[in-house]
Amino acid sequence: MWADTQRELDTMLQREREEFLQPQEDREKAMKMLATAYIQYLEIFRKLEEAHDHLIHQQKRAAVRQALDGVMGRILEIKKEMVALENSECHSMDGILMELQRVPEDIEIPIPKYFIKENLGILQDREKYLHEILLNAGLLEQEPVTAMTLEEAIKVIQVAERARQGRARAAFMKRIYLEEKRQSKKEEQQTGKSPDDAATCIQKVWRGHSQRKKTEKLREEEMIFLGMSLPPELEAMSSLQKKNVLQGEAQEREDYSFRHELKITEGPHIKETLQDQITQCFLECRKFTAAKEVLRLTILTLETVVLRNMGWFYNFMRFTPSRG
Repeated sequence: MWADTQRELDTMLQREREEFLQPQEDREKAMKMLATAYIQYLEIFRKLEEAHDHLIHQQKRAAVRQALDGVMGRILEIKKEMVALENSECHSMDGILMELQRVPEDIEIPIPKYFIKENLGILQDREKYLHEILLNAGLLEQEPVTAMTLEEAIKVIQVAERARQGRARAAFMKRIYLEEKRQSKKEEQQTGKSPDDAATCIQKVWRGHSQRKKTEKLREEEMIFLGMSLPPELEAMSSLQKKNVLQGEAQEREDYSFRHELKITEGPHIKETLQDQITQCFLECRKFTAAKEVLRLTILTLETVVLRNMGWFYNFMRFTPSRG
């Protein structure tokens, strides 16, 4: 908050140097500039006062106090100029408040808290002095002071003394208890626990455990009776069904992940192998078809040649005379 307010103060001082460097002849414009600066300085004054009140570091408080005093002095200077300009201590700032989107409470000057803290003694003396003046003037009625009787005074003293003795006795007994506890711990460390203490500790733990089990069983029976939970048999069956469903879902996820991984790792190799096998099958089929066509042509040629030769031989035997 202090750093942000300090940056706002530096910006305000720079803008004020630029605006107030040249004298303003128009009274309304001059009044508007002074009132705007007055409201903005009041806002900076509130922020610096809040930062000063929250700070603990003395050097930082001193630095903020110096800036705060300077801002208060500048507010008084602007107020003096506004009074001299309008010849009045009451100013109409409604339009400027509307432009700056402020409320009328923003132009009220708060009293810094450190004024009250630093001058607390003086303020108390002043209030006491004013009270005496009002009493002497008869403008204030003094409350009647009733004196305490002897019995009441004795009773108050006895109550206070008994309370003091009770506090002292409580502190003394606490010291004795702590000393006995410390001494018992030392003895236990040296000699160890006695069998009775060990048995008591075991009994305490076992009784607590058994009682917790009984309470838990009673609570389960009550919940089953009210219909808010299932019996152990049905609950075991439902848990088994849930377990089977979860196992099935897990198995499906594992199968899907296995297929996915297999497709990623072995898919390209299997695809390439199948393509090679299909290509090889086509080539072999083509070769087989070609060989079958050649064989068919050869058979036809041989048949043609044989037929031709048989026709020639038949004609030869037909036209050749026999020698017998």
